[in-house]
Amino acid sequence: MSLSTRILISLGLGLASGILYSLVAPPSLGFLPAMIEPIGALWVNAIRMTIIPLLMSLVVTAIAGQKNSGMIAQLGSRTIGLFIVMLVFSCLYTLLVAPVLLSFIDIDSADSAALLAATNATEASSASLPPFRDWFVNLVPTNPFKAMVDNAMLSLMIFTGLFSASLLYIEEAQRQLFVDFFSAVKSAMFVLIRWVMLLAPIGIFALVFPLAATLGMTVLNVLGTFIIIACGLLVVVTLLLYPTTAIFGRVTMRQFAKAVAPVQIVGFGTRSSLASLPATFVATKALGISERVSGLVLPIAVTLFKFASPIARTTGTYFVANLYGIELGVIELFIIVAAIGFLSVYSPGIPSGGLLIMAPVYVSLGLPVAGIGILIAVDLVVDMFITVANVTANVAATTILSRDERQSLSL
Repeated sequence: MSLSTRILISLGLGLASGILYSLVAPPSLGFLPAMIEPIGALWVNAIRMTIIPLLMSLVVTAIAGQKNSGMIAQLGSRTIGLFIVMLVFSCLYTLLVAPVLLSFIDIDSADSAALLAATNATEASSASLPPFRDWFVNLVPTNPFKAMVDNAMLSLMIFTGLFSASLLYIEEAQRQLFVDFFSAVKSAMFVLIRWVMLLAPIGIFALVFPLAATLGMTVLNVLGTFIIIACGLLVVVTLLLYPTTAIFGRVTMRQFAKAVAPVQIVGFGTRSSLASLPATFVATKALGISERVSGLVLPIAVTLFKFASPIARTTGTYFVANLYGIELGVIELFIIVAAIGFLSVYSPGIPSGGLLIMAPVYVSLGLPVAGIGILIAVDLVVDMFITVANVTANVAATTILSRDERQSLSL
């Protein structure tokens, strides 16, 4: 039985037993939610303990580790520029649309307060987000080691990025020592994360049961509505890629749809842009794109370009804030989407990897990290639509970047 199947079963058991508990509420078992909740918190902590070494190793190897392969020299400004433009559009689209749609989810304030109390999430219990001025000034840490201890994750990532860039200007042998060290750390963290995810069914049950016990039947409507909203946003943005590619890539929407359909099917089933890479190459070849372009753009795209992740992950973060009754102002909404858009570049290529990297955002803004576990519980369906949007964007970007070459060959 696959891990995804076991997580779904665990989700169902947690929802069913929690709702049953809320309906029956036997006095003799009143202690049950409080007894089960720490198990979920323990699993969330196991995820959180991998975040600092994982993100630091990803940043160092992504920046400093490219010099030997010549990737930085080969990567054209048009490719980077297009990826940035598409990510910015993805973030702005979510910022404008997601809060409006999520406002239609009716969550009772008393339930939210009870849920916050049940999580024992000290970082969320104060529910006061830092002032923008303090957040902005603290982005550059005076002491990176103190930032690490204080879980000032975004500040730590800025230091790590600058440190990684500085490695490009030291002697090759010294630079390689750092790259090899952080590559080993990254590999070890992936193994550790796989071990933690093996316990996901237990952790998911322990997170969902108190949630369902607190909200009762309301939980089905709340989670179901979130899934519909998140998947709907992803479907719309995927469909927008068709006319965009037709206009800027100079292919018909019918040609693009025919070429990309097999890739979307593979992506939907595997939930992995990397596993869809062979089918993606076939799609670009069907569109008349040379291997000189696709061979450069596609590997970069599946490694760094996560077009749809900011949409789903930001929507999920807004949903968690609503669920726990935490008010987000315009500035906080913008900070969240910008931070998740930036961190999406470093998403590990594992199921729900985009959710794991959101911990820095939650910690920095005082959001309950336990909410990430809730999102993981319902991520199977959402992640399928994320992958479909990502692989479609990969083909679209490659098509747009190859336009001039294809036009010159047709003359």
